[in-house]
Amino acid sequence: MTTPDANDAETDFWGDEVDPDELPAALGAVLDADRGSLPFALLHGEALVAVAAWGLGESGVTPVDLGTEWAGLVESGEPVVLHDCLCPMTPAAFIADCLREAVRRDAVVVGVRPVTDTVKTAVPGGSGPSEIGDGPDRDDLLVITSPVVLPAAVVAALDVLPSDDVATLVAALAERFPVVTRLAPPEGRRVASLEDVTVLEALTAP
Repeated sequence: MTTPDANDAETDFWGDEVDPDELPAALGAVLDADRGSLPFALLHGEALVAVAAWGLGESGVTPVDLGTEWAGLVESGEPVVLHDCLCPMTPAAFIADCLREAVRRDAVVVGVRPVTDTVKTAVPGGSGPSEIGDGPDRDDLLVITSPVVLPAAVVAALDVLPSDDVATLVAALAERFPVVTRLAPPEGRRVASLEDVTVLEALTAP
């Protein structure tokens, strides 16, 4: 799979074309640590981590290695866009929109998707086994997907990135900074298994 041409409807994996002249300058990195072997599963013939990197590049941000010293990111004075490789088909235009909103609102902006699984709770059954009770309303639940965009002021206020895990990261950021959620499109869903990758590939077939 080659980097797609955003003007070719048959190979436009990343959504609407992004005009870099209208996009704030920003640095971006793909999160792939501590995710097992799934980042290297194939999607449209390429590893998820490679697909995510192409999508991030198509969004117009400047890619950097996540191992870059945090002080260097702070010194740049630019926002930082974090793209989870387990949400590899997140449209470039959506990533760019989240960046614009983070800069405009000076807030962390996070892509999310609705929870579709049935959620139950385990209720202790005294000396016996736990019982299954009703869970929270799914309408009140969200899955953190991608991207997580840190405005420059948040980047400057952090000594290090709190976590590579997006759920842990967003929870830590929310304790200190305003966080805004944006509903990601269906192709921006998170994959948690090879079966999920197969579904995502079918959903995003050109």
